[in-house]
Amino acid sequence: MSEQPAIQIDPDISRAWSIPAPFYTDPEVCAQERDRIFARAWQVVGHREQLAKPGDFFTTELLGEPLLLVRGAQGELRGFYNVCRHRAGPPAEGCGSRKLFRCGYHGWTYGLDGALISAPEFEGQPGFDAKEFRLAPVRAEEWSNLIFVNLAPDAEPVLKALGQLPQQAGRFGFADMKLFERRTYDMKCNWKTYVDNYLEGYHLPSVHPGLNRELDYNAYTVEPYAGHVRQFSPIRGTQPGDATPRRYQEAAADLTTDYFWIFPNWMLNCYPDNVSLNIVLPISADRSLAIFEWYLPEKDLGSAAAKASVEFSDQIQVEDVGICETVQKNLHSRSYQRGRYSIKQETGVHAFHRMYAEAMNP
Repeated sequence: MSEQPAIQIDPDISRAWSIPAPFYTDPEVCAQERDRIFARAWQVVGHREQLAKPGDFFTTELLGEPLLLVRGAQGELRGFYNVCRHRAGPPAEGCGSRKLFRCGYHGWTYGLDGALISAPEFEGQPGFDAKEFRLAPVRAEEWSNLIFVNLAPDAEPVLKALGQLPQQAGRFGFADMKLFERRTYDMKCNWKTYVDNYLEGYHLPSVHPGLNRELDYNAYTVEPYAGHVRQFSPIRGTQPGDATPRRYQEAAADLTTDYFWIFPNWMLNCYPDNVSLNIVLPISADRSLAIFEWYLPEKDLGSAAAKASVEFSDQIQVEDVGICETVQKNLHSRSYQRGRYSIKQETGVHAFHRMYAEAMNP
């Protein structure tokens, strides 16, 4: 299929139609999204504890690009393409702590600041200037527990991109929590199918009966912002005469569950006693990975409550994967082209689709 035409999402939700089905099923759209969205967005690539001390480093990949993240000698965060400037060998592998990086191909050696320190057999070679062969830098910044990379050199700072999110999520204490567990879910659905599902509580009664017992569906609120969406609901607690066991026994005015989605593909699920990070990575038009990480206060690590939090979230994820995979299959049906939005329940989905259209339109 040739390049899709520009997407039109009416700013008036009462008249708007959703993203056309081919954008969820066309492999060529995936390539366009890589360049127009993911290569220009801040992406979560790690967490603070991986770079706790000067010299700590880890390697990773983003959109197929090999990356090296390191804590510099003065505690500064640095990011580089993990590609030797000689013949594209690997300056670093895995993770650990180093004072310098030595390429495993021909031994070129780099400092923590990316400067070329040694190039064996190049000593005195005419026209060769080591200063011209630093590791290529990549934008790397951090907020709270998280480390971000942006492949676009001119990207706005991550804190500016996050807008009001740091203030909104601040009361949950995420910055002081420790990583407890990580799970990966292989899903037979487009990444946008999953995000659409995440951005509305409309499906709670049907798909998540357990979660619906915990939240006050009638008070479920969705707040779209420039680059993220906040969803929150009061926690119901145990009601008089209700014998159904609940995770949170007592409701309070400030006891809420907040779900934050940040364009394009990561989320923070904030509960009173834990926070989970969710990253959705596109693999193909019909496949994506959801990476979950659970963070808890250090005193709760390994507790029965911690394990219960993970299992509760895991059940919700299994339910979401099931409906998203069915929807993805149905998006291929000749009977479906695009849908309408519920004004009451789908303002978050509408906001995402408008952000997506703005990024994708030439």
